[in-house]
Amino acid sequence: MTGFAITSFAKSLFIFLAISFPINSISAGRVLRTPKTFTEFIRTSCSTTTYPRLCYSSLSVQASQIQNSPKLLVNAALNVTIASARSTSIMMKRLSQSHGMEPREVSAMQDCVEELSDTVDELSNSIDEMGNAKGSNTEIMINDIQTWVSAALTDENTCSDGFAGHSMDGDVKSAVSKQIQNIAHLTSNALALINNYASLHG
Repeated sequence: MTGFAITSFAKSLFIFLAISFPINSISAGRVLRTPKTFTEFIRTSCSTTTYPRLCYSSLSVQASQIQNSPKLLVNAALNVTIASARSTSIMMKRLSQSHGMEPREVSAMQDCVEELSDTVDELSNSIDEMGNAKGSNTEIMINDIQTWVSAALTDENTCSDGFAGHSMDGDVKSAVSKQIQNIAHLTSNALALINNYASLHG
């Protein structure tokens, strides 16, 4: 891979990280102004997920909006996840168009972008359904949401597996793999929170 392609990737990756993860000082400021009961609700809820630290760090900055609402917590988790998936997809599209990549590398990137596109659609459907979940239809809608988010997680794992099977520039492969893994972890956490929410309506 040429130096230009790597530099372009580095810039894209930096932008992605900046969008996905708020600056610590801003995040800390928000948490300090948020009632402790709200942040503790998020911490307790996240303790049931597979990746509790990631869960808390990605959602605690929205504690004042989430408050003590399991439904708003799920919405926030889905929105954080879809934002990460969209940013990574954009980054990978740009990277696949960089000079110096082998055809098989470009193909792997494009396949992964397609999987991420499916992920975004499934998460978008889930977010829309969460907005409509109320009354007697809540249980049915939650089942649909669980199905979509599970499918999104499968797509992400398929992307990761296919991408890992190709020989690529070590730095690029490592960086992209980490981003895909991060999306999968966010999705896993969202699914756990959805399952918790479902238990309240079972």
